[in-house]
Amino acid sequence: MTGDCHLNERRRVRSPPPTHHGVPLWVPEVGGAIDPDNEAHDLIMSVFGGMSKGERNRIKVRVRASMAALTALEGRYLGGRPPYGYQLVDLGPHPNPSKAADGRRLHGLGLCEETAPVVQRIFAEFIGGKGMFALAEDLTRDGILSPSAHDPDRNRHRSGFAWSKGAIRVILTNPRYTGRQVWRRQRKDEVLLDVENVSMGHTTKLRWNDADQWVWSENQVHAPIIDADTFVAAQQVLAGRRHKPAQPKVRRAPHRYALRGILHCGLCERRMQGHRAHDAAYYRCRYRQEYGLANRVHHPSNVYLREDAVLPALDGWLAQAFAPSRLADTIDAMAGAQELTAPHSATEERLRKTIADCATKIVNYRAALDAGADPALVSGWIVETQAERAAAEQRLGSLKPQVSRRMSRAEIAALVSALGDIRKVISDADPADKAEVYRQLGLHATYDPGGNIVRAEAKIPTSYSGVTESVRGGT
Repeated sequence: MTGDCHLNERRRVRSPPPTHHGVPLWVPEVGGAIDPDNEAHDLIMSVFGGMSKGERNRIKVRVRASMAALTALEGRYLGGRPPYGYQLVDLGPHPNPSKAADGRRLHGLGLCEETAPVVQRIFAEFIGGKGMFALAEDLTRDGILSPSAHDPDRNRHRSGFAWSKGAIRVILTNPRYTGRQVWRRQRKDEVLLDVENVSMGHTTKLRWNDADQWVWSENQVHAPIIDADTFVAAQQVLAGRRHKPAQPKVRRAPHRYALRGILHCGLCERRMQGHRAHDAAYYRCRYRQEYGLANRVHHPSNVYLREDAVLPALDGWLAQAFAPSRLADTIDAMAGAQELTAPHSATEERLRKTIADCATKIVNYRAALDAGADPALVSGWIVETQAERAAAEQRLGSLKPQVSRRMSRAEIAALVSALGDIRKVISDADPADKAEVYRQLGLHATYDPGGNIVRAEAKIPTSYSGVTESVRGGT
């Protein structure tokens, strides 16, 4: 299945015992199946559980200690996405003989000639007094690709339209630009979902560590983009611009949004954020407050849409499509739509859009040249845009055509039947359960604030039929 919905939170929930499903659990130390009503068996399982948890903690300590030593002593690159300004380079065979025998290679960070000067420019202009939003605006206006647009394969969840303040801040606070490897800037904490009911399990949250807990390599291990003094000066500017510490607020109970990760803004194609106001669920897009506007995307300051303006029409369409009298026709439509839709990867669609945007820019630049704009400045823009289009065309030509397996009608029917009575689920379920049903159906919705319309489609696993419904709400 395909779909853009993300679950509200990742949970590690305690599963019911196998005996709940009529499956006996055999343990060699017991000599047979576990009897949940036997106190001795219960004690044995408690001991095994404690031993398992202890071994898990020992493994965690050993792994973290090893990673800290590799960072501090060798400056080893431990994986992850390379920072903007760097690219992965091959450093030769892996130093571990057994891994080298398997053909594994050691990788590290090397300078990217195209993006490293951009990082230097960001630090220099920020220390010189320019703000993050002004930097994002200037970089977008100059036609410099944002991190997500420069490396779209690693940033499929980003639109790549323009530079954002968040991208500027991430660059300014990354100490690896000084040439030293840094590890343990973040940690994972397991937090109980409900302290009153521990059986609900935990959720994992990423949290930032204090700077004194970071692990630094003793020496420079890759080419620096800036020196240590420049990085310290940027942190001092950031600290000086911060507001006074805010008073801690009482944390409210998390709200569930049925369309989280599903509803997109029709102007910028970004996912709309869940927002609560006056005890009602809304979805909003604040593009202008986060991204540079030099990309000529006409976007209001805020785009709002009430959840209760969408769900009735959306649920009514789904209930009608999956009614028993129309279920066979719906499954036939799903199976038939697969043959009518050519599979395109997200990278291919993004490259085609880049080529079209470059063509539009060149036409606008030539019009500005005819209107009397500075020829030297406009000519530079045209050359940069032509280079961007040539690079996109070259990369598009190098992509291998995707071959997607078509689901049979029986497979689609089995998938739909596994969801149960969809009409009953969407009428009685809470927002979290509705979000899961929408995700299973591969639902994708786009809100057009100009026409005040939401367009929705379900893709199982490729493009399926769509529906357009007028809704209340507004911009």
